[in-house]
Amino acid sequence: MYPDLNSNEILMVQNVKEVPYGVSDFQTMVEQNLYYVDKTMYIPELEKQARYLIFIRPRRFGKSIFLGMLHAYYDCRTKDKFQKWFGNLWIGEHPTPLQGKYQVMHLDFSQVGGNIDNLEGKFNFYMGVQLDGFVRYYDEYYSDMIKQNVYAAKDAGGKLAIIQNEAKTKGYPLYLIIDEYDNFTNTVLNEQGEKVYWAMTHAEGFYRDIFKKFKGSFERIFITGVSPVTLDDVTSGFNIGWHISTKPEFNQMLGFSTEDVHDMFNYYKSTGEVRPDCDVDAVINEIKPWYDNYCFSEDAFYTQSKVFNCDMVIYFLRNYMSRGTAPREMIDPNTKTDYNKMKKLLQLDKMDGNRKGVLRTIAEKGEIVSQLFTTFPAHDITDPEVFPSLLFYYGMLTIKGILGSQLILGIPNNNVRQQYYGFLRDEYQDVRHVNTNDLITMFTYMAFDGKWREALEHMADAYEKVSSVRDGIEAERNLQGFFMAYLSLDPYYYTAPELELNHGYCDFFLLPDLTHYPTKHSYILELKLIPKKEKGMTKRVHEAKVTEQWEQAVEQINRYAEAPRVEALRQGTQLHKIIMQFDGWKLWRMDEV
Repeated sequence: MYPDLNSNEILMVQNVKEVPYGVSDFQTMVEQNLYYVDKTMYIPELEKQARYLIFIRPRRFGKSIFLGMLHAYYDCRTKDKFQKWFGNLWIGEHPTPLQGKYQVMHLDFSQVGGNIDNLEGKFNFYMGVQLDGFVRYYDEYYSDMIKQNVYAAKDAGGKLAIIQNEAKTKGYPLYLIIDEYDNFTNTVLNEQGEKVYWAMTHAEGFYRDIFKKFKGSFERIFITGVSPVTLDDVTSGFNIGWHISTKPEFNQMLGFSTEDVHDMFNYYKSTGEVRPDCDVDAVINEIKPWYDNYCFSEDAFYTQSKVFNCDMVIYFLRNYMSRGTAPREMIDPNTKTDYNKMKKLLQLDKMDGNRKGVLRTIAEKGEIVSQLFTTFPAHDITDPEVFPSLLFYYGMLTIKGILGSQLILGIPNNNVRQQYYGFLRDEYQDVRHVNTNDLITMFTYMAFDGKWREALEHMADAYEKVSSVRDGIEAERNLQGFFMAYLSLDPYYYTAPELELNHGYCDFFLLPDLTHYPTKHSYILELKLIPKKEKGMTKRVHEAKVTEQWEQAVEQINRYAEAPRVEALRQGTQLHKIIMQFDGWKLWRMDEV
């Protein structure tokens, strides 16, 4: 089977840990020899906090597997498996007194599925199944009579009350874990509107009511989700929860640190699963712009390394192991469902102009200065001042700097940047459809043959058609946004807007992605908008201003191209310097200089 290996090498090959792509169950990972990034050192720190904890992180940051780890650690029924599951992890040598002390109820509200009709009934059904399963699992702790009473109870509140009363009487400590606590409520908010959502989460709403009961039933509670919105709305029913999402000690609790990624790649290099000539540092530098740069705590900004999206790193590693190179698509195609969910959560189809303006500002500038709100109710997400905080929790913004009492919230990486460009493109496509397949074909000729005119004229024509039917257009700003949105579809380049070169900022530098394609050409694009003819200005004077603008553009783009770093950026490709001058919506002049 392994003809060129000795017995020790064969054993090593057979024991190589599997890459945990698509696996979110802790027990599966430790029992089936999957690679697990140890996060158990956070257990003692969590125990120092309040007993009711709320932790918010974006999708695909490892929330489910972390909760599975907590469940396995605290479950009194699996106490004897501690050494097997945790012996090789940090906590294996540093167990806390609470290990194996609890009956653990583990709920996943993303499982409350189906359509939104009869919401209360579907929620009660899910809770009923889980509560019935709970007393069956802890069979030896609950008498047959108690179990039968739980089974017979008509609703979740009644079942929980019976369990809580018995546990209190017998002195059983209970631990509640809730994964994706806001999943179905966010769906309701976006598909049914605030009125239906409000009825669930306020007054005598069933969702608020169950949280009241949670508070009084469990010794410890750990809740995760993607935003604090729903919890804020049920806050009167859960008013002693401790929000630890932005505390510095938990900044790297989910996701991967740079050290985690180093260790993972070096492990697979040492086992031969990654080619032996792999420069791990170089690979990590390659993936950083795509998956890294998350910071969730202001107090950790200057003291801790930034955090990687763990699912994206695993996606890259899996492809790198099979191909020996980076994947053609740096963004996991499976995350397209996340993009669609994000669109719904952001309510783009119902969004007012102010919030669209926030999205456009972020897409064009890469950042926004804002206060970070730790909690806010659903009706406040329409407030453009609160909206950046919502984007922060969804992982669409991260802490990029500190400005007095405010934060600079910026786009974390290329993966997220593509989503912003997607939002812009969707807006433009709704106004006027652009055949993106034809455009990408033109980008191909642009990259390999240097035939740039057709692609840029196609984009200019599309811009004219889109802009001519828009009201209140901010011409230059919209021009930049439009080109960003569609240039981001170009698979052959990293599109860098407003790149600093020689004490100036070029509009676009199309940086060749030679890792994936042997591109022959690179581009600096400078976009200019002809100044409007002012009242009383003669035609000759206006024409002189147009000519002067062009000459200034030529001087600018030549200066950008002479910057010392350009040589490295173009990577041996032929550099083209293109100026596009627009008269309102129409392309007036375009040339290579």
